Amino acid sequence: MAIASINPATGEKLKEFSSFDDAEIEKRLSRAEKAFRKYRRTTFTDRSVLLEAVAELLFQEKEKFAQIITLEMGKLFRASVEEIEKCARGCRFYAENGERFLEDEAAQTDAAESYVQYQPLGPVLAIMPWNFPFWQVFRFAAPALMAGNVGLLKHASNVPQCALAIEEILCRAGFDDGVFQTLLIEPEQVEKVIIDPRVKAVTLTGSEKAGSAVASTAAREIKKSVLELGGSDAFIVMPSADFERALRTSVKARTINTGQSCIAAKRFMIADQIYDEFLDQFVAHMRALKVGDPMDPEIDIGPLATEQILQGVHDQVQKTIAAGAKLLTGGNRIHGPGFFYEPTVLVDVPKESPACSEEVFGPVASIFRVRDADDAIDLANDTTFGLAASAWTNDPEEQKLFTSDLDTGMVFINAMVASDPRLPFGGVKRSGFGRELGAAGIREFTNTKTIWIS
Repeated sequence: MAIASINPATGEKLKEFSSFDDAEIEKRLSRAEKAFRKYRRTTFTDRSVLLEAVAELLFQEKEKFAQIITLEMGKLFRASVEEIEKCARGCRFYAENGERFLEDEAAQTDAAESYVQYQPLGPVLAIMPWNFPFWQVFRFAAPALMAGNVGLLKHASNVPQCALAIEEILCRAGFDDGVFQTLLIEPEQVEKVIIDPRVKAVTLTGSEKAGSAVASTAAREIKKSVLELGGSDAFIVMPSADFERALRTSVKARTINTGQSCIAAKRFMIADQIYDEFLDQFVAHMRALKVGDPMDPEIDIGPLATEQILQGVHDQVQKTIAAGAKLLTGGNRIHGPGFFYEPTVLVDVPKESPACSEEVFGPVASIFRVRDADDAIDLANDTTFGLAASAWTNDPEEQKLFTSDLDTGMVFINAMVASDPRLPFGGVKRSGFGRELGAAGIREFTNTKTIWIS
């Protein structure tokens, strides 16, 4: 796979990069090891100052960095600006709270003194996706660097300019040479980096296939890994919900980032009493969305990131229809330059069809009728994924039922699923393991060391 920037709105190749050879990879691994020996001795105050400087740079130049995102992977420009702002807030959050999350924890034992200490592991390899090309990286980098680790970034092959920009930002903010480096490497070069003894852990956000391969390699080397993989998130609406708010949010939850989000709502479970009205209005809202140039502030839906993703989404839709689903709107590529796909709604979706059993990474919604909360939970849990779920109800008993019985890493009641630096992020089942963000996220890549002094 070529390492290249291709504008998804036009199909035009913007820039191509040569992958690093073995000598360059060796140089960067050596530099990371050397940088860690020095960086791990820095204080939390030192690291906090550096992360604050990163946040300031991101805020000051957010439109410049947002343009890189939009040109490389097609996100709406206003959403790209919001992504950069979120990265800045994430850096600031860990600058302000990292030391508190990692402070020594006293333990009452028979020792004269005993406590738990959190120490950095070393160079951590981050294998990151293209769909949130800055945020995915910073939600790893901010806690990892605050903990005293150093980072190696293998970014997706279609966002190399984002990868290089992030490295440049951290260098400009004052991080020493080697504390955070981008590796422009092909997928087949990744295994060699994971097994290198200087790399102490690996984190991946991506597909099940990639996660399985990376986790297997890391496990053979007895190295820690964190996986944030796919999702087929449920969006459940019960009769007591605020109907208009749930409806508006449902459309946004399915089409955010043109549907290219692991936590985007993908399967909609609507209570029988409100199903017909909800479906009619949902379809009308989807049809009304404006598709086009992501730089245009009037546009609601941009292109999919690559030709391959576009074709993959279309194939999933067509196979689902062939299996017996009914198409209510959309279902086609928008012809012309760029990788645009019509907002699509499917009903009567068979259980084994792609739109029900797989993750669909595009603006495609599958709508299901359910009898009650128990029926919704059964259907929501009937998947190999377990990332997140959004449930809409004002009934306290239903709220308790959803939070306890939905088999996911995250449950949002009367709100759209979103990542937040203040809370742990991650899933169960085939959606991965480990957590990012919050106190749990910063501790993932630390040595939880017991200290006993007699």
